[in-house]
Amino acid sequence: MLNGILWVLCSGAAWRDMPERVGPWSTVYQRFRDWRNRGAFDQLLKRLHIKLNEQGLIDLDTWMIDSTAVRATRASSGAGKKGSLKNRKTTRSAAAGAA
Repeated sequence: MLNGILWVLCSGAAWRDMPERVGPWSTVYQRFRDWRNRGAFDQLLKRLHIKLNEQGLIDLDTWMIDSTAVRATRASSGAGKKGSLKNRKTTRSAAAGAA
């Protein structure tokens, strides 16, 4: 069961696309849903965090952020604010340069 759950979570594939070798997708999904609803994954991660922290294996000074969760603004890439004349550069057109 756990192999099937991990396969879906790591691959990003749909439950129905899970390989038959890990079991029937509907059974694996049902077990995942039950464990999730009971908070089994939260408990597991909490215990893992405590254990790793006790062993000094967690660096609390380092933080990671996923760019899918935090949207960058247009200005962050140098594009400037929408409609702003201040950031627009004037360039010569090809026709003006040929004359």
